[in-house]
Amino acid sequence: MSKVIISTDKAPAAIGTYSQAVKIGTTVYLSGQIPLDPETMEFVSEDFRAQAVQVFKNLSAVCVAAGGELQDMVKVQIYLTDLGQFAIVNEVMAEFFRTPYPARAAIGVKALPKGAQIEIDGVMELPSTN
Repeated sequence: MSKVIISTDKAPAAIGTYSQAVKIGTTVYLSGQIPLDPETMEFVSEDFRAQAVQVFKNLSAVCVAAGGELQDMVKVQIYLTDLGQFAIVNEVMAEFFRTPYPARAAIGVKALPKGAQIEIDGVMELPSTN
């Protein structure tokens, strides 16, 4: 199977040597998204909740560009500079996902690109077209 590079202007442009997502067959590997507004490439806010919401909006845009939706994600990795914000992540995630929820990991990190407070990447499995 060949790799298909996924790109959309509805999510922030890559700020390094990576693609927004790569699709192989029906599996899509999404690069980490931080809370940048795709139009301005600036943070939406310094508020953690607003940053979390923007990250899920960015992930959703990449999922749609790949031919799926956020709900098709099967695994997410959440990187936080403050694990004390995890309850807010749960609240925001419940606004964007319905059951069954994807598998998930939450990882505390010292720093994230551009000083973000949250970054999320993951894997999406597209529905079968059979």
